[in-house]
Amino acid sequence: MKKIYIVRHAKSSWANASLSDFDRPLNTRGKSDAPLMGKVLKKNNVFPDLIISSPAKRALKTAQIISEEINYPEKKILKEKDLYHGSTTDFIDIINNINNDVDILMIFGHNPGLTHLVNILSNFNLANLPTGACVGIEFLTNDWNAVSTGSGSVIFYEYPKKHK
Repeated sequence: MKKIYIVRHAKSSWANASLSDFDRPLNTRGKSDAPLMGKVLKKNNVFPDLIISSPAKRALKTAQIISEEINYPEKKILKEKDLYHGSTTDFIDIINNINNDVDILMIFGHNPGLTHLVNILSNFNLANLPTGACVGIEFLTNDWNAVSTGSGSVIFYEYPKKHK
């Protein structure tokens, strides 16, 4: 059985208009929501074998903060440029090419792509994946290449406001 935990970056700052979208950092709320979600994941025994993140500053920082909370080595976080505003097809290609030694995958990225990914993989019909939120999807396969449209079932859905 394979599981994916899809995490949208925590709340980001728009304070510095001269920064590119790629370079926007987390804001104060994001800096408190990310460790909170890490604690929620740890409490629910979510320990990925592999973490892949968009290289954008806000997504990568969210991945680093959460990885610290769940004791995943930060240096093992892989950066994947296609998680930064890639298409759903790009995301599924990334998933389909994961080594089958990995059973639990966690990916960090952005909307609207992640909301579409959740809905396509699981038929969950989520309107919007909130900042800092995590959706876990389980697949009844041992082969990442078999992960496709509608092949998963949502097993986990948590977001920061639910815990405040």
